[in-house]
Amino acid sequence: MADVKLHIAGRVYDVNCADGEEPQLLSLAGVVDEKVRSMPGGTEIRQMLFAALMLADEAQEARGKADKAEPRSDSLRAAVALAESREAQARDDLKAALTELEALKKAEPVEAAPRPAHDRALIQIADRIEALAGKVEQIS
Repeated sequence: MADVKLHIAGRVYDVNCADGEEPQLLSLAGVVDEKVRSMPGGTEIRQMLFAALMLADEAQEARGKADKAEPRSDSLRAAVALAESREAQARDDLKAALTELEALKKAEPVEAAPRPAHDRALIQIADRIEALAGKVEQIS
């Protein structure tokens, strides 16, 4: 156990705390002392009472803000999970498209007259590959 001397409202209070907690306790005492000193007049007990009430009010307000922020953080986590899932799917699509492209490059050319349906399909594949490559560049 550690012994700490706290200075609050011009008085010294001897307090025991666990080893290593001294800086935190001194910091908290500083906050209380600041609140007490901001109370005009009155007895020491009255100043301590009002300081305690003000600090309790601040703590309650902070808890309320934290409670309101929690659902927002849940929705943000869900959005991140969805984005990660879409990223993984885009990477898989890109790998498949690149594999298909490599296979097409290695295939022996066929001397057949191109048909418009094949041209459109190839253009669509090329457009998809370029779009996926753009997404991957944005992600990386």
